[in-house]
Amino acid sequence: MDKTRALFSVDLLERHAAKGRGVITCISTGNDVIVLGTSKGWLIRHDFGVGDSFDLELSSSRTGDQPVHTVFVDPGGSHCIATVLISGEAETYYTHAKWSKPRIINKLKGLVINAVAWNRQQITEAATREIILGTDSAQLYEIAVDEKDKKEKYVKFLFELTELPEPFMDLQMETAAIGNSTRYYVMAVTPTRLYSFTGIGALDTMFSSYSDRAVHFMELPGEIPNRHVLSSPDGDENFVENKALLDYTKMSEGAEVLKPRSLAVSEFHFLLLIGEKVKVVNRISEQIIEELHFDHASESVSRGIIGLCSDATAGLFYAYDQNSIFQVSVHDEGRDMWKVYLDKKEYATALEHCRDPFQRDQVYLVQADSAFSAKDFFRAASFYSKGTYDVYRGYHDILGSHIEFGAYVLPRKVKYNLDRTGIGHFIVFGYRSLINYVLSFEEITLKFVSNAEQDALRTFLLRKLDNFTKDDKCQITMISTWATELYLDKINRLLLEDDTVPEKHSPDYQSIIMEFRAFLSDCKDVLDEATTMRLLESYGRVDELVYFASLKEHYEIVVHHYIQQGEAKKALEVLQKPAVPIDLQYKFAPDLIMLDAYETVESWMVTNNLNPRRLIPAMMRYSSEPHAKNETHEVIKYLEFCVHRLLNEDTGVHNLLLSLYAKQEDDSALLRFLQCKFGKGRVNGPEFFYDPKYALRLCLKEKRMRACVHIYSMMSMHEEAVALALQVDPELAMAEADKVEDDEDLRKKLWLMVAKHVIEQEKGTKRENIRKAIAFLKETDGLLKIEDILPFFPDFALIDDFKEAICSSLEDYNKQIEQLKQEMNDATRGADNIRNDISSLAQRYAVIENEEGCGVCKRKILAVGASRMARGYTTVGPMAPFYVFPCGHAFHAQCLIAHITRCCNQAQAEYILDLQKQLTLLGNEAMRDSNGTITEEESMNVTPTDKLRSQLDDAIASECPFCGDLMIREISLPFIRSNEAEYASSWEIRPQQSLGGQKSLPIAI
Repeated sequence: MDKTRALFSVDLLERHAAKGRGVITCISTGNDVIVLGTSKGWLIRHDFGVGDSFDLELSSSRTGDQPVHTVFVDPGGSHCIATVLISGEAETYYTHAKWSKPRIINKLKGLVINAVAWNRQQITEAATREIILGTDSAQLYEIAVDEKDKKEKYVKFLFELTELPEPFMDLQMETAAIGNSTRYYVMAVTPTRLYSFTGIGALDTMFSSYSDRAVHFMELPGEIPNRHVLSSPDGDENFVENKALLDYTKMSEGAEVLKPRSLAVSEFHFLLLIGEKVKVVNRISEQIIEELHFDHASESVSRGIIGLCSDATAGLFYAYDQNSIFQVSVHDEGRDMWKVYLDKKEYATALEHCRDPFQRDQVYLVQADSAFSAKDFFRAASFYSKGTYDVYRGYHDILGSHIEFGAYVLPRKVKYNLDRTGIGHFIVFGYRSLINYVLSFEEITLKFVSNAEQDALRTFLLRKLDNFTKDDKCQITMISTWATELYLDKINRLLLEDDTVPEKHSPDYQSIIMEFRAFLSDCKDVLDEATTMRLLESYGRVDELVYFASLKEHYEIVVHHYIQQGEAKKALEVLQKPAVPIDLQYKFAPDLIMLDAYETVESWMVTNNLNPRRLIPAMMRYSSEPHAKNETHEVIKYLEFCVHRLLNEDTGVHNLLLSLYAKQEDDSALLRFLQCKFGKGRVNGPEFFYDPKYALRLCLKEKRMRACVHIYSMMSMHEEAVALALQVDPELAMAEADKVEDDEDLRKKLWLMVAKHVIEQEKGTKRENIRKAIAFLKETDGLLKIEDILPFFPDFALIDDFKEAICSSLEDYNKQIEQLKQEMNDATRGADNIRNDISSLAQRYAVIENEEGCGVCKRKILAVGASRMARGYTTVGPMAPFYVFPCGHAFHAQCLIAHITRCCNQAQAEYILDLQKQLTLLGNEAMRDSNGTITEEESMNVTPTDKLRSQLDDAIASECPFCGDLMIREISLPFIRSNEAEYASSWEIRPQQSLGGQKSLPIAI
């Protein structure tokens, strides 16, 4: 939009608006409709919305001058009320936009209507609803007209001024819904007063209430020759707000003061008709900003402009003389209102009217300068930070004869100065006292630095950060770093001013620390990491350095700081955070366990995904330190947790736990650990996970002999285990010797080692030693005899001492000999039974009926003929070889072979056919007897043919094919096999196709 264009402009709308019906006496507008009254009693209606115009004669029955006194059009442009003066009498007419003839309102005859108040909220095109009329006789009337009824519904008297009877010059009515009722607000203007009425209910009810109460009014100086009322209802009796008087004497030129002859009001300006000009006055500054001139026709120069009127619906203004109508257009009248309010120091309202960043910057800058001048530095910093002054730095281009700066174009003749810092000073015409300028970021900061206002400067920088976008990364980082240093400087200044001990710092110090930490948390992503840490370190702010490191997830620095401070628990809390790398656990484990073993181990036990193997160096360091006897060994506690709860299988972990057990005075825990089978139940897995050789060396070094015995036994080194156990406890040696169960010789050897040790260690009398040796033999459960331990006694020992033991041993031998004889007799009888069974099997037979048929070919089994000879079989007389099963089924040998090979799988069939082939090749052997029997001598000599025939018998005659598994397997086979598909298809029933017109007849079979 052109910034140099005038706010108001005048255009001729209609040169001969009266159409020869006299001269224009009054005019009213609404919704782009103009209705004017003439001196000859005519109404001329111009509807510029539809481009239509027509005339209405109000009193056609009378002659002479009958000028239209007043005319009123509703905001919608449909309803019109006009008053005509005829020979000193007044007549009031109503007309509608659709009517071609007006209608007189008889009840108002004789009353001069000066003002009309429309019910703008409820009026419609068809009905006016309630209307208030003001007369020049100080009376108010209510009227309502319905377009369909062609006449008024009613006319009611409402109110009359009795104290100071003056004509009503203008009326305004507003309504507001309150529940189911309506509240009315009415303002009425007389030449000297402004009256206000309000109430709930009907209009007559509201005005009747003023019969017993005073009417609220405001005295007005002078007289009001023109009509204009604005209202701002608030529900109170005195609902008129922002009342003010405009001194028009300043508007006149020269010594003579001219009164305004007409007035119109726009959103931000007054339009005053003074003389032959319309002066546009700003409603806020009360300054004349423009003057409007009119191009009159020659015949209307004598009177000039008669008056002004406004069309609130269309937002237009009109001026008129005796013949012409002029349109006054508004062009963005609010574009410079921000400057007006800024001059008035109404900053909030000025900001509301700003339309671009440059305008807002001007408001903020002026507001900031005002606060800075008042020594309110924090408030000034807040306003300085809201501007975007540095955006305009260095942006100036000279184009043609104008200088462009931001959104404003200035003539070249305007003096300007733009130095290299981007500070510009120039004047914008139109408002005398306003100077627009911009400040660089550097100049604003220098203003605070020069006044030693570091806190206000910090506030400015922090507020400035909020105005940056994500793309301004460099500026954000620089300002954030500067703010960091200002925070640190403030903290140091408070420390110098505070003489209390560190634990009792002032509230200001505590507050700035909290604020600084919140700042670090908010800006952690934009602050340069290395620079910020150097700043914190240079100022000695270790706590804040650790805090910032934690924000940047440099947990190594944080943990290291806590360890140096001896705060192991805080360090462990940091390490337990999910974002902390697990490697830091291993790195700081040696220091933490030495600092606080209990808290460290507890932390390890609740930390997931921790590899105990990588903690072994830390645990070994802790274990190398001396500990009290009653002190809980934290490393042992953690290793037991890993082994028993986590089921850790790492050899190093188990070896370390074993070594710590071995160093304890009490070896019970060591023995329990060695006896635990951690891998029990696992397939092909070890029962223990420690290194047994290492365990053995360690236990030997620590002289844990019982543990060594257990390890030897576990490694199946039973002789070494027993030998070592004999040095510790003979009972332990006997227990170890008794563990061997699968090797009787080794078990006996071990018991002999124990016996020898027992006999050699006895120090009593000889006879007592012999008795103990005999008692020892009883403990072996008969494994050792007296003769086994006799070599351990000296040669000069008397045999009488062993008499009982030797006799007992001889008796045992006799019992064993008798038992062996009995077993030999039982074996001989068993062999005889077997020979008899073999002989009886050779004589076994079956009875076959003469008519018995083969189960396969159905031919007689006993039929005579050589045609059915089977290959590889010896003939039995003139009959073919056959098989008979205990179930009674009989088969020719050849038929059985064919049936079996057909029903079994391919591999089995090939095996049977191969055996049959081999029998055929070896078929030239001696013939058996006709009844198939063989002699006992022949049965002892088995030939290769017999072996093959035996194998063939096992292959085909192990069970009856009709009663055994072969028949059961055939149940699941299909009735029609794959090689019988062609045969099965021949049985399909196909539909017979009809030939021509022949009919197919069924044939009974």
